[in-house]
Amino acid sequence: MPLLGMIVAGLIGILFLADLAAGFPFRRVSVALDLGFVVASLILAYLSWTLVRRTAP
Repeated sequence: MPLLGMIVAGLIGILFLADLAAGFPFRRVSVALDLGFVVASLILAYLSWTLVRRTAP
């Protein structure tokens, strides 16, 4: 499950970074929303990573 969270965080991060940089796919409607989603994806990736590290033998 945490690996799935890391994959989802990566996909969301890439999607909204692409929108922030190139305006694709959402035509950069809201820069604040793009930054919010990038921050949220970083938080999700961090939480997933710490859970993987904590449960590893």
